[in-house]
Amino acid sequence: MTATPQPGVRAQNKARTRAAIRFAALDLVTEQGYHATTVAQIAAAAGVSHTTLFRYFESKEQVLVSDDLEDARHELFENAPAGLSHFDLIRHIMRGLFDLAMADEWASNPGRAYLLRTEPTLRMAHQLAADSMLQEGLTLIAEYTGTDESALSLRVFIAAVSGVLMHILDRVAMPNEDTLAEVLDALDLLEQGLPL
Repeated sequence: MTATPQPGVRAQNKARTRAAIRFAALDLVTEQGYHATTVAQIAAAAGVSHTTLFRYFESKEQVLVSDDLEDARHELFENAPAGLSHFDLIRHIMRGLFDLAMADEWASNPGRAYLLRTEPTLRMAHQLAADSMLQEGLTLIAEYTGTDESALSLRVFIAAVSGVLMHILDRVAMPNEDTLAEVLDALDLLEQGLPL
């Protein structure tokens, strides 16, 4: 059994700097509001320069909206077991995304979740990021099932699943095991043809 390679010192330092910037932003925005918080304030609170902050994040909103799970999400999407139905593929992805988020200190931070839900600028940016992930999911399902990406059946399926997800996630302060169970129950209902 091979050990998982540990990140090098440079990668660890980068991760610490990104975390310091994120949590400084979270504290400041929580205290004084998103629009009242400047990039200079965030950089000073994190102990970095304005330039360094922009080396790590493209904008103030991305400090709070982004996470470091993109590679893990790609791996989850690309390593789905063969032979799943389109509903089982979605279940696999939902369970995997939930596990990734819950295991990550930043992605599972309740204060961050609150800001992403309640601050209009952040909510919009977060929605755009979610839309991008949905497009990636559509491409994955198209490739996995051998369905044309522009097929109406696939687009309706993705729209139905994403609509249900948004409805459930909008109603919770912070996703938890009960949220995942409700998502999976909702997928069961969709698969059964929406019985009442």
